[in-house]
Amino acid sequence: MNLDLTGKRALVGGGSKGLGLASATELAHLGATVTLASRTEDDLKEAISKLPTPKGQQHDYLVLDYDQPESVRVAVRKRLEQTAFHILVNNTGGPPAGPIRLADVQEFEVAFRRHLVVNQILSQLLMPGMRADGYGRIINVISTSVKQPLAGLGVSNTIRAAVANWAKTLATEVAPFGITVNNVLPGATNTERLESIIRTKSGKSGLSEEDTIIAMEAEIPLGRFARPEEFGAAVAFLASPAAGYITGINMPVDGGRTGCL
Repeated sequence: MNLDLTGKRALVGGGSKGLGLASATELAHLGATVTLASRTEDDLKEAISKLPTPKGQQHDYLVLDYDQPESVRVAVRKRLEQTAFHILVNNTGGPPAGPIRLADVQEFEVAFRRHLVVNQILSQLLMPGMRADGYGRIINVISTSVKQPLAGLGVSNTIRAAVANWAKTLATEVAPFGITVNNVLPGATNTERLESIIRTKSGKSGLSEEDTIIAMEAEIPLGRFARPEEFGAAVAFLASPAAGYITGINMPVDGGRTGCL
């Protein structure tokens, strides 16, 4: 099975920590040269130092603020004057929790801009290089809510579904150019974000954090949270030559928790 990404360059959003860094790490293990993107330069510098270099890669980073789409366009366009990218991992932090009936219109606008508008900008910028090289992988980190809406995540459920349908439409259009487009849907994964969720749940329920973890893991058929590298492995596989005939899918990495196909 050909998983070799030597000579391929990847742009990974939200790459300084969490699922983005886990994805970047696995891509680097397979030989890809990675450009991490995030808004905080100090975090990016620390993350770059952690990436493996089995093929002697020289990883780098871009400081990008997804709340400023036009600045993202300018910065990435400038980088493309130096090099093309073969792999794009669209990933950024999720919208705040809360019931949809109480959500302010601005919350939808911010989330739409951050999750869909920036995805569109980055994809449009990178696809010509992918097409020219006959190799392209666009992978979107979204949510299992596209299969089964999650209680208390009204804005997220709405925007994630929009991203999933955008991705499916794009996948159909660009398949003839050797470009695949897929979504990866994370379940509960041991990251800083999950630690924050556990603290919040514990505070609201009155349960200890230990009991909150036990309750959350009981909802997962595999009986545990995912390790970040397990999620990253799914992203790296979809980026590899081995996944060249897979496009337009929603792949849950959730230990079987999602209750529908």
